[in-house]
Amino acid sequence: MQVQALTGGFDDAPRAAAIAFRAMLEAMARPGRIFDIAGAAPPAPLSVAAGTALLVLADGTTPVHLAGGHDTADLRDWITFHTGAPLCGRAEASFAVGGWQALLPLDDWRIGQPDYPDRSATLIVEMAALVPAGARLTGPGIETEHRLGLPEVAGFRANAALFPLGLDFLFTAGARIAALPRTTKVEAG
Repeated sequence: MQVQALTGGFDDAPRAAAIAFRAMLEAMARPGRIFDIAGAAPPAPLSVAAGTALLVLADGTTPVHLAGGHDTADLRDWITFHTGAPLCGRAEASFAVGGWQALLPLDDWRIGQPDYPDRSATLIVEMAALVPAGARLTGPGIETEHRLGLPEVAGFRANAALFPLGLDFLFTAGARIAALPRTTKVEAG
């Protein structure tokens, strides 16, 4: 294990985790809105926002999958040290992080079961930037509509059609986060 794995966690864990958790709750409650989130300093290529989300959400009972270029020794060591989360394959993941293409196909991930729709995966999609323009979002938590630049529309529309089953998404770029729960309807912008 490299020394880098031992650094980059929360400086004041209770306070930083509470602030970050609140930002993620706001993002999930208001799909498509972009929020600032910080506290972690993970190794590249993981963004500050994605690293912070993993520090808050992952623990020894939540398997994490690192997709594509995010599957590095430094990142595996960092997640293991700071969260204790087991690293796993796609089919077992509670959380997965990577670029959009690395996370495809969406059919690889757990979508829950009729009796337990919460037993699904949350995908943390690393983006170059988050912009409040593009796809039109409607549904719970959105008064009229929100706009968010998404990597595509078809996959998110198909996912919403699975409700109450389906995937939830967190989009991260730098120190910013936005969410797209399975209840959100997505149309081309």
